[in-house]
Amino acid sequence: MQASLNADRVDLMGCPVDGLTLRQTVARVRELVRRGEPTQHMCVNANKVVQMHGDPELRRIVRESDLISADGAGVVLASHLLGRPLPTRVTGVDLFMELMRLAPLEGWRPYLIGARPEVIERTVGVLEERFPGLRLAGYRDGYFKEAEDEEVARTIRASQADLLFVGMPSPRKEIFLGRWLAEMEVPFAMGVGGTFDVVAGHVQRAPRWARDSGLEWAFRLAQEPRKMWRRNVYGSTTFLYRTVRASQGAYRLPED
Repeated sequence: MQASLNADRVDLMGCPVDGLTLRQTVARVRELVRRGEPTQHMCVNANKVVQMHGDPELRRIVRESDLISADGAGVVLASHLLGRPLPTRVTGVDLFMELMRLAPLEGWRPYLIGARPEVIERTVGVLEERFPGLRLAGYRDGYFKEAEDEEVARTIRASQADLLFVGMPSPRKEIFLGRWLAEMEVPFAMGVGGTFDVVAGHVQRAPRWARDSGLEWAFRLAQEPRKMWRRNVYGSTTFLYRTVRASQGAYRLPED
């Protein structure tokens, strides 16, 4: 993968994060798509940084990504505590919707993969209604086995998509992209987690005040307590503990 074009890349306990606003991130995506070489975008939040500690493949994929955004408020807070402040969050949902808005204007053909069949179908319908002129390269649900990855990658390559959005859990989506991006030859690919559920209306996004105040995690926890407990309680607590240790020079992600 290409080296980052961003001179403001921040090292957060061994996890690189690009210090870009949403507008700057979109401008970077335009540049990457024009280049035409396969590139991977990465959203990082507190839980993903915690996952990186015990997962060498995930660490490698994150560190080799061409564009890395601070998706979580905890990452932005940690950057300030560690003296390497990031300007703001750039959430996967916001970036996805902005790129879908631009797709018909730029002539980009996105491919969507992830979620349950009925959710991805609804997502496509909502997007085509909201963004007239949108032309998708294709779409499919995310319920396929790892043994089918190569076949799925070949299908995406044959579609000649300009953008690829993968709505699967972590670290499944990161590893799928890390292993198969070169084969798929998509100029820009990113994981979008549960974004399709939000677009389809199956999951309600937190109100603006909660997002702006860094409390989106609490809203999600209230909505989906069983699903979000480990991520938003264990993950965030572990991340905070490691951030405090890092501020004292006592913690850093493994380098291998």
